Amino acid sequence: MDYKIDLISSIGKITFFLMLVLSVFLFTVKTVRKAPNRLLGSLLLIIAFDLSGFFIGEWFEARTNLNIIKTVSSLLQMPLFYLYVQSACYSDFKLKTWQSAHGIPALVFLILFWATSFSTTSIHLFEIVGELQWFAYMIAVFIVLKRRKDIYQENYSQPSPKIYKWLFQFAIISCVGHSFVFIRWILSLAQPDQENLNINVIISFSTLFIMTWFVFKALYNPILFSGVQSTQKLLKSKNYEKLPHAHSVQLRKEIVRLQHFMVQEKPYLDFELTLQKLAAQINISEKELSLAINHHLGKHFFDFVNEYRIAEAKTILSSVEQKNLTILEVLYQVGFNSKSSFYTAFKKATDQTPTDYRKAKLAN
Repeated sequence: MDYKIDLISSIGKITFFLMLVLSVFLFTVKTVRKAPNRLLGSLLLIIAFDLSGFFIGEWFEARTNLNIIKTVSSLLQMPLFYLYVQSACYSDFKLKTWQSAHGIPALVFLILFWATSFSTTSIHLFEIVGELQWFAYMIAVFIVLKRRKDIYQENYSQPSPKIYKWLFQFAIISCVGHSFVFIRWILSLAQPDQENLNINVIISFSTLFIMTWFVFKALYNPILFSGVQSTQKLLKSKNYEKLPHAHSVQLRKEIVRLQHFMVQEKPYLDFELTLQKLAAQINISEKELSLAINHHLGKHFFDFVNEYRIAEAKTILSSVEQKNLTILEVLYQVGFNSKSSFYTAFKKATDQTPTDYRKAKLAN
């Protein structure tokens, strides 16, 4: 038993140190957008404070007021994570006064614990609220990520930046990590007088793994904050269905004009092409263009543009005169800016890699 306690304490200290170092980095690093860094740094500090109970738990137990503050601070973790996700997803995110309401549950339990002197009933209520809060905020986080992904696909012609993948991975790994905490809580309800050190060891290792992964991600990807505008709205299919007939006819004409423009002017060769840029080039409103592509043609702007890029790439790869061009040169020439996104889109469209497609065409 003693070696398990020592192991938990040692892992806790290492993880605590990693969190402190990373939070200091996030608060001090120079960046244009400070809100995501500060929210993430605050989240890590709160988690580190809570995690310190693994190795100085007896010290906190001897200081009731400080122990209450440490316990209640865990209710700030999910609100901070949710706000961090919003700030990382949306480039125009700003903290507002009303968002301090996220801290009301923590304040309520702070008063309750002081009034009841950490009674068993108040602790059980705290645990239930904590789990319900966690599930509610995780659902909200995935909703934010889904909306951000949809907005990006409707407005940009390149794959979503690394921030979406990073946040999605972070959310999934957090779910896995919290599952052990949830299991520990269920076990504590079944056996209230028995402390399960085995699950605490697993929680310690999982927390250390998450933090190590987190640190390496931060080191290899120092710029992970590239958001979309939160004011951009997603168009719903019903918007098109409710259009007056005359408007529908006009929209069809605009689509024909758009398709002609794509073939003749080849705006898709610009790897930074966005819905806004294309709308300006063909002199149509962004809303009308989005409505035409997303709901009349039934495609995301991302897929619509890449179809033309793939068609252009197929022409080049089939050309004997351009057989000396490398695949990398081809993908840049047709408007892609990454090898992985080009290969993914090309294989989706042709069921072949660009290299195999070229070999098959030139062999005929």
